[in-house]
Amino acid sequence: MAAEQNNHFTQEQEKLEREHSHEHNHGHDQHGNHAHQGHNSEGEEKSKSETPSRKDKRGFASMDASMQRAIASKGGRAAHAQGVAHEFNSAEAREAGRKGGVAVSRNRQHMAEIGKKGGEAAHNKRKKAQQQQNAE
Repeated sequence: MAAEQNNHFTQEQEKLEREHSHEHNHGHDQHGNHAHQGHNSEGEEKSKSETPSRKDKRGFASMDASMQRAIASKGGRAAHAQGVAHEFNSAEAREAGRKGGVAVSRNRQHMAEIGKKGGEAAHNKRKKAQQQQNAE
């Protein structure tokens, strides 16, 4: 079963890569050949050092962000379908929030800025209410 899913994932990845390369292959025909003949202009010329090597073209990290999101999304859906995806319960979510709060509160300058904004907002709210009361 795992081999079937892996094969399906590989087929889906190849399909996404074909679609993606087709969208970005401006100036090439369906076989990947240049659509125009003749010499390249100066802006189009690339030296061997500028052209990506085979290793540069491989792997998840070399894909653009939209391709990575599409593949990751399919992986997440598959994990949920199999029932192996992690889902936070309220206790886990509370603990994660507490850890985040502890980490943020270590930065005293950041906390001072937050407090200043809160104080200004409260002051402006009081000031606005007082102006409306005086206008009546």
